[in-house]
Amino acid sequence: MAFVRSVLHLIWMLLTVIPWALVMLVASIWRRGEPLWWMAVRWLRWAIEGARVLCGVRTRVTGMENLPQDKRAGAVLLVKHQSTYETFLMPTLMPHPLAYVFKKELLYVPFFGWAMGRLDMIHIDRSQRAQAFNKVVLQGKRLLAQGVWIIMFPEGTRTPRGAQGVYKTGGARLAIETGAPVIPIAVTSAKCWPRKAFVKRPGVVDVSIGPAIPSVGRKPDELMAEVEAWIEGEMRRLDPEAYA
Repeated sequence: MAFVRSVLHLIWMLLTVIPWALVMLVASIWRRGEPLWWMAVRWLRWAIEGARVLCGVRTRVTGMENLPQDKRAGAVLLVKHQSTYETFLMPTLMPHPLAYVFKKELLYVPFFGWAMGRLDMIHIDRSQRAQAFNKVVLQGKRLLAQGVWIIMFPEGTRTPRGAQGVYKTGGARLAIETGAPVIPIAVTSAKCWPRKAFVKRPGVVDVSIGPAIPSVGRKPDELMAEVEAWIEGEMRRLDPEAYA
């Protein structure tokens, strides 16, 4: 039954992403910035709602009060990465537009990537590390000044349930360069939507948003170690079976 539900969810996403992407491409001719962002979030909500209705994947969020309340305040969100689910989910939860830092190859994904390319995000060439980070800092400063929050996955890639990847310091370095606080976020998405798995299982995905961590005057390794300790500690609290 879970397989059939997963097939239906895939069909739902395919049927909705093509017209959505075409509308985004046309709308981007005269609409950019925040209005175009919220158009994009509408499809992400369809994908998340489709997972809830068709696959039984529900979300439980705590810690929303830890997000910066000042509309002008910047933030760098560093999120545990276990599946595609949190990539779709985070924009639907946040009160600010987000800018993902992602590899440029995603821009070539038909329809989805084309529409994403019309948004003001930070796509990088991972083979050119120094230039890539300079681009992240330059564009990150501009976007944060516009009220856009930067979102990154510090492990770089999706990790299996119960696993811990290597936390890279790029997000901490960006926060220090811009003076923005870091918001650590733990997500147990692999319980329902595992990494590289087609079948989605019914259940609850917990999202825990941690207290803001100041970045001013910090060292990247030290700051990232604090982020890692909070996220991994929270993962073990939220999903103790996976870390037994």
